[in-house]
Amino acid sequence: MSEESTTADVHVPSSVAIHHLELIHGDSYSHFSERPINIKPNVIGKPGTPVVLGVDEAGRGPVIGPMVYGVFYLPVEIQQSLLTNTYRFDDSKALTPAVRANLMRAVCTETTDLYASCGWAIRSLSARDISAGMMKNGGAYNLNAQAMDTTFDLIQGVLDKGINITEIYVDTVGIPTVYQKKLERIFPTIKITVEKKADSLYPCVSAASVVAKVTRDVSCEKLYEEYARMKGEEHDAAGWGSGYPSDARCVAWLREALDPTFGWGNECRFSWGTVKDMLDAKGGPGTRVDWPALGDEDSNMQLSNYFSAASAGPKTESDELRLWYGSGCCDVF
Repeated sequence: MSEESTTADVHVPSSVAIHHLELIHGDSYSHFSERPINIKPNVIGKPGTPVVLGVDEAGRGPVIGPMVYGVFYLPVEIQQSLLTNTYRFDDSKALTPAVRANLMRAVCTETTDLYASCGWAIRSLSARDISAGMMKNGGAYNLNAQAMDTTFDLIQGVLDKGINITEIYVDTVGIPTVYQKKLERIFPTIKITVEKKADSLYPCVSAASVVAKVTRDVSCEKLYEEYARMKGEEHDAAGWGSGYPSDARCVAWLREALDPTFGWGNECRFSWGTVKDMLDAKGGPGTRVDWPALGDEDSNMQLSNYFSAASAGPKTESDELRLWYGSGCCDVF
């Protein structure tokens, strides 16, 4: 496999291509592959092919772009031979972009044994939705809670396809035992193992990490292309860098792209400290807006007061609504 990759060479997986509009609009979404032909589904009275499923994520820490959770499943007995011996999956961070792209291409190509025997799914949590959850109700829906719910939903989505999951392996950044107990309560009939660095220990988790990483990287590329198009600028291959707050290029882009009123677009996580500091910096480019508190007299201003035709004459609230609402339409007839 080639060790280098250019933007033009990157495989655009169905997890991005099919959901392009959702991605650009800042929506979170899920994508599930078709059931592989070599995996028999559950039928009444007879379980289907026993499969092992791995879970991993990409993009937990960046300030730009989605966080993507991936799951990858295949028959238990071929996990090692197919994923490690034949295709050499590994933790996505240990693979070059070109190798990851080629592996993802093989997963999505109908003529490969990966396509015939392996299924996968992703959940893309948009920067906008991550921030909304973290900033709502004092941060009650934090990133760990969002990740947990996403993991549950992806596993359940695979089960709903009639797949006989017998083993689950999960990579985690939190306390493994706590995470594992929660999963075991929800899926009591499945053997579950949660470990740190599981993406380098279990082939199915390695494959899940590749699916998640490629989906996120291509998503960020498409988001940057849209940003450049909207700005009328030529596409910069380096873009906004890695998207991490520690990346000088990313921070430089954030400063350059900051709109005084709106900040940034759907690509940016407003709940991150780097962003908050830029917006709140004394003497910085951000424009401070003070909204009237609930209960203030000005906040009770009626909608009709904004329309001169409605406010020039009516004496009561019922008159205001009667004369303003629909009056233009009636005048036509």
